[in-house]
Amino acid sequence: MDVRDHYKVLGLTRSATKEEIKDAFRKLAKEFHPDKHSQSPKVVRDSATLRFKQVSEAYEILGDDCKRADYNIRSRCASGPSVNQQYYSSYNSYARASGPRYGSSSGFASRSRFNADGLVTNFHMLLRFLTTRAFLLNFAFAGVLAGGMLAIDSSGEALWKMHNSGKSFEEAMDSINKAKTHEDA
Repeated sequence: MDVRDHYKVLGLTRSATKEEIKDAFRKLAKEFHPDKHSQSPKVVRDSATLRFKQVSEAYEILGDDCKRADYNIRSRCASGPSVNQQYYSSYNSYARASGPRYGSSSGFASRSRFNADGLVTNFHMLLRFLTTRAFLLNFAFAGVLAGGMLAIDSSGEALWKMHNSGKSFEEAMDSINKAKTHEDA
């Protein structure tokens, strides 16, 4: 599987704005456009065409907010803690400078280093799973079934009380058992 960093392809950092992404794409697309290299030697033309495809793919992903968010989450999962190392190392520096939190002698920084690697990504993945259409439809279906069971249970009691006024279910069972024992005797 060919995985490339779309930010590097466009020569940007992960904190690039949408406008910076668009500007970088336009600049690189002009530079590597196949029409510009139509008279170049085959090696140069093929290289430019490949680079143009990479730039176009990177812009397609990073230019769309939803695709970019998905790419950012997936690239964090695939590459592990090294992708986020710069962000979390500066965050941990801040946490160490602030001192221990919540009466802990170990401080907040040691806990945040553990959380930085997997917990945040796992939370994002769980949130994405919980908001998928299939999960929400299954959850709604389970809610309807549970509501139906509750309605049937409560309607059974209401029907019993309507047809057997003054008697509880236990009293009726006692009278049936007495009648059976009276018949047997």
